[in-house]
Amino acid sequence: MTTHDKAAALAALYGSSTILRLVNVWDAVSARTVAALPETTAIATAGHSIAASHGFADGAMPFELVITSLAEIVAATELPVTADLDDGYADPGETVRRAIGVGAVGANVEDRLRPIDESVDRVRQIVAAARSEGVDFQLNARTDAIARGGDRPLEQSIADAIERGRAYLAEGAAAVFVPGILDREATERLVAGLGVGVLSVIGIPGALTAAEYEQLGVTRISYGPLPQRVALRALRDLASELYADGVIPSDTPALN
Repeated sequence: MTTHDKAAALAALYGSSTILRLVNVWDAVSARTVAALPETTAIATAGHSIAASHGFADGAMPFELVITSLAEIVAATELPVTADLDDGYADPGETVRRAIGVGAVGANVEDRLRPIDESVDRVRQIVAAARSEGVDFQLNARTDAIARGGDRPLEQSIADAIERGRAYLAEGAAAVFVPGILDREATERLVAGLGVGVLSVIGIPGALTAAEYEQLGVTRISYGPLPQRVALRALRDLASELYADGVIPSDTPALN
């Protein structure tokens, strides 16, 4: 598929009444492994996991390495790839142009609770840059209204998320990502405030299932750094078994 075809495919997935399930990847081999599953319709990168795989803290990886890593993942699959681009870096428009240049057709970009006018302007820059590239780029605009809400009441954080999310959608974002543990009531309030089919959530311990979120009108669920943590736990556990005179399981698939 061309970049335009991939962008159209990702747009259709966001527009579907079926929730888009994305198991986040961090390198070429994890991307190929997930992409090989028949249920996989798109690939999402996990910025935290990519940074960790290169020895950096989340958000601290050099930008050029971010783009290089993204290019390697895009090259590993024919599926649409949506990238975790942290906060968009110094110039969010240029960041998205670079991402499109290596084949990404969507992205998460977080607001980090900047003043709302500044956050809206950064979304505007992203959308304008994508349009200038002629790509129907699917921006999953992330608001940290809950994740960085601190001690303020949850009701206030939800109201902030709705205000910011509406503003991002008005500027052309495809969806609004509200990370945090969202129970049924919080999810219903966010969907009521933002609309059906635009809320994006993260599947972390304590969250609802993908099917439950789908019933509530959520458009997308992803899992952030959790898939890599599960993989690393498996590696750690295997290493412990091997140090204890264990053996490699005979049914180990040659996924690499």
